[in-house]
Amino acid sequence: MSADANLFAQQEANRRRSIWLVIGFIAFFAWVGFGGDVAFALLTADAPAGAYHHVFPVIGLFTTLVAGGICWYSWRNGPRQVLWSTGARELIEPATPEERQLVNVVEEMAIASGLPRPRVWIVPDDDPNAFATGRDAETASLAVTEGLLRTLSRDELQGVVAHEMAHIQNLDVRLMTLLAGMVGAIALMSDGMGRMIRGTRYAGGGGRSGEGSRGKGGGNPLALVVLVLWLLTLVVAPIVSRILAMAVSRKREYLADATGAQFTRNPLALASALEKLEAAASPTRAITRGAAHLCIVDPAPGLLSGREGFFADALASHPPIRQRISRLQGMGYLAGSPAAPSVASQS
Repeated sequence: MSADANLFAQQEANRRRSIWLVIGFIAFFAWVGFGGDVAFALLTADAPAGAYHHVFPVIGLFTTLVAGGICWYSWRNGPRQVLWSTGARELIEPATPEERQLVNVVEEMAIASGLPRPRVWIVPDDDPNAFATGRDAETASLAVTEGLLRTLSRDELQGVVAHEMAHIQNLDVRLMTLLAGMVGAIALMSDGMGRMIRGTRYAGGGGRSGEGSRGKGGGNPLALVVLVLWLLTLVVAPIVSRILAMAVSRKREYLADATGAQFTRNPLALASALEKLEAAASPTRAITRGAAHLCIVDPAPGLLSGREGFFADALASHPPIRQRISRLQGMGYLAGSPAAPSVASQS
C-alpha cells in the first residue's frame, strides 16, 4: 500500500472509529440509566401501596441526555479542556531563543506536511514531553513542555514536532481527544452513580422489616440479577475506558513515527529525541492519566511500558520506546540518513 493510500485509510478509519465511539458511549450511558430504571422498578414492584414505586424511566432519560451533552461538549471543547488541565499557556510572542526556535520548527513542519500551522502551547513541566489535540487540522493545537525545549537539539525538536503533526494529519487527535473527554466523563459518572446508590441505601434502608419484606422470598431474583449487572458495569466501566484509550494510542504511535520521519527526512533525529525522553527520570506531572494517550511518550511509564504482548498492548498507553527507536534507526539506515547523536555519545 502506498503512503498516500495508507494515510487516507488511517484517516477514514479514525473518522469511522470516532463515530462508533460516540455511538458506543451514548449506548453505554443509556444502558446504565435504563438498566438502573429496570432494576429499581423490579425492586419496588412489590412494595406496599404507600411506598415508592419506580415507574417513569427518569434515570435512563437523564443519563442518555447527559451522554449526548458530553459528546457534544467533548467535540466542541475537549481540546481546550485538555490544554487547561495541563496549565498550558499559548505561545503568541516568543520571549526566549528556545521559544523562537519552536515557532520556526512548527512553521517548517506545517509546510512539510501541507497542514495549517497549529496553535502552539507551552506546558509548565520540567519533564520532556509533547502532545497534539484538536478536532482537525484547522482547530489543532500542539503543546510541548518546558523541559522538552531545554532538552532537545533543533533536529530532535523537529522530529518530535513532525511526529505530532503526523497525528494531526492522520486525524488521530480527533479520536484521542474524544477519548480523553469520555474517559474522564465515565470516571465521574461511575463515581456519581456510586454515591447516589449509597445515598439511596442510607435513605431507604431503615424501615423494610415489616410489610416491605413480606412475600415469598423477600425480593425479586430478576431485580437482583439486573442490579448486580448494573453495579458491575459501574465498577468496570472506568477500567475498560482507560484500556480502550491506551490501546487506541499504542497502535498509532508507530505510524506517527514513520510519517513524522517522512516530513523531516531524518528518522534518526526522532530516534535520538526518544532516547532522551526515555532517559528522563521524573514523570510529566502536569499531564493527567486521562490524557496520557495523547503524549509522544507515556507521562508516567509503568512496568508494562517497555514490554510487548497482549497485556502490554491492553494496559500500557504507548509501545516500547526501544522498539520505536529500533524501527526509526532501521528507516534511517535504509535511507542512508546521517546518524543523529545519541544520548550515550553526548554524555
